[in-house]
Amino acid sequence: MFSIYFAAYLFLMGLSQGTYRLLGIIVLLSGLRFSLNAQFNQNSQEKQATSGISYDTQGRPIRKQSRTDSLQHRDRFADSITIFYRYFDSTRTRSIDSSINDFTTRFPVPYTYETLGNLGTAARSLLFNPIMNAGWDAGFHQFDIYKFSIENTKFFQTTRPYTELSYLLGSKSEQTIDFVHTQNKKNNFNFSVEYRFINAPGIFRTQNASHNNFRFTTHFQSLNKRYEAFLIFLSNKHASSENGGLVDKFKIDSLALNNPYELDTRLGNPALFTPNPFNTTVNTGNIYKENNFLYRHQYDLGTKDSIVTDSITYKLFYPRFRIQHTLQFGSNEYRFLDNNVIDSNYTKYFNYTTTKDTLLFLDKWTKVSNELSLISFPDKKNQSQYAKVGAILQNRHLRTNDSLSYNYYDLSLIGEYRNRTRNKLWDVIANGQLYINGTNAGDYQAYLSLKRQLSKRAGSLQLGFQNVNRTPSFIFHTESAFPIQPHSNFAKENISHIFANYDNQQSGIILSGNYYIVSNFAYSDSFFKSKQEATLFNVLHIYGEKVFHISKHWNYYFELHLQQTTANTPVNIPQLITRNRIAFEGNFFTNLFLSTGLEARYSSNYKTSDYSPFTGQFFYQDNLTLSNRPDINFFFHFRIKSFKSFIRVENLNTINPSQGFSFNHYNYKLANYPNTGLWMRLGIWWNFIN
Repeated sequence: MFSIYFAAYLFLMGLSQGTYRLLGIIVLLSGLRFSLNAQFNQNSQEKQATSGISYDTQGRPIRKQSRTDSLQHRDRFADSITIFYRYFDSTRTRSIDSSINDFTTRFPVPYTYETLGNLGTAARSLLFNPIMNAGWDAGFHQFDIYKFSIENTKFFQTTRPYTELSYLLGSKSEQTIDFVHTQNKKNNFNFSVEYRFINAPGIFRTQNASHNNFRFTTHFQSLNKRYEAFLIFLSNKHASSENGGLVDKFKIDSLALNNPYELDTRLGNPALFTPNPFNTTVNTGNIYKENNFLYRHQYDLGTKDSIVTDSITYKLFYPRFRIQHTLQFGSNEYRFLDNNVIDSNYTKYFNYTTTKDTLLFLDKWTKVSNELSLISFPDKKNQSQYAKVGAILQNRHLRTNDSLSYNYYDLSLIGEYRNRTRNKLWDVIANGQLYINGTNAGDYQAYLSLKRQLSKRAGSLQLGFQNVNRTPSFIFHTESAFPIQPHSNFAKENISHIFANYDNQQSGIILSGNYYIVSNFAYSDSFFKSKQEATLFNVLHIYGEKVFHISKHWNYYFELHLQQTTANTPVNIPQLITRNRIAFEGNFFTNLFLSTGLEARYSSNYKTSDYSPFTGQFFYQDNLTLSNRPDINFFFHFRIKSFKSFIRVENLNTINPSQGFSFNHYNYKLANYPNTGLWMRLGIWWNFIN
């Protein structure tokens, strides 16, 4: 019933028509959830009446207390939920995060990223973050932080149906809605549904952005524990209008009505765009769509065992050998369109000549991938230790807006070894992939990580090495419809990555170091041009984090990134990035958890990147140096039982005393893209357990 009240509340807040449809879906899912819960509870009660078996987080049987036990029987509806999850292709279990001190763990944009000044617009990392995957890559990554992916998919295991609703409202009708529901229909079958909607009109013309993400997962294991299946379906749609930046950024200090919407932009017809929070249409900008279906199933051969306790027999099964097959089918569509081309703007600002009234660049991909693997478990009681070998065949089809189509394929071999010892002191990961035939033949990637738990007091240490030899992203290829020149078959990039991480939870210290050695680096250096840097260069990145407990309720969180590149490197990154938070925190009045204070983020002066709205690439430039004030935010976060709220006043640094304390002293993200002024956000996260 709460979902209905929540939908009515958001209706009164005046949301878009797209949001109404979303809320209708939430209400429908909630009704379906309660119906399933009723059936689940009835079936569960029937089974529990005849079975005394339940399972812990490792799948080991636990005998339930009978009504004749000396201890009082516990009402299962009064018990707290037992819920955990693990990421796809991982064996490590994790618990739900209930912390409130770091807003960026729940916000789509990490603090190390920069957008174009509006939530939902193109984003890039301020840290050196090269692509470390071999094989096919389309080359469009400016919306990656907003998307659902196979890698960040969670598979849950829960004793009770669990639902999380969240709503974040910001200035200028910015809004984010999240919905997550998971439940176990039976002990061996779980499903989950996730949906996220982001809509932000922005404060400048032709800057509205809208993102829709959907994901559905199921996990099934047969009663004899031999057969197991995982299913993932996800869909992402990213729609972001592009204005190309301001025509004259210096006019922002002398606005007649103090409304940035007055300023002219380099792209978009102002007559066709109004600052309407209900408008999600893109007439000039990028629309990317992705659909991905993955089905993995496996059959185990192994050893049967049993435990006999008080005349009850618990049947166990230990896998020793596994046959695994993974089928993946997907489609990706990358589209830039301009329905109202202004020829003079393209020539003047982007050095691009066109005689068309409309402009369209389109790469549309369909992919089918089959993986067959064999897995061996040397230690039957340690499922986190295994060796894996296999092969992957991927077929791809490309269609462009010129009605041209192309077919590609890749055949690769994979191998992996993992061993997280039963005492949890050692954690070893080694894997590799070699492309032996096809479009990307000769590509490979190798990864090795060794982690050791030194002690509870001393923390843990991880050392690792990674090397990738990859074909540059397809957007640089001659057959892509996106006009990056020169279109040529670049030599393969080679990137080596040496890293070390130290984590001491007791003292609140995290230290890490990353050293990259890069050759044949492919990159964009203007709106429509690309280059490849043949000279080898390196990048060093050192990170440190420390929590200082000033007093009982006052904590200081310090984070620092230091980066250094060799001379004349085609990479735009700041040498220093730091985030500092001072917070008054604690547990008050039994159920109230509070975290309130100030946070400041600062990056040193550096030559920033520029951005091509046509190709979605942040490109290298060597002319403009950014010099900004630190970003300063006030936050008031609290949690009462399962309810969490985040109240924030951001960009206090934009105050301008010379103009009557107006908040119009803007920081800049890129050359012609100012950040917002004073910004308010109110968010609520609410968990439900049925």
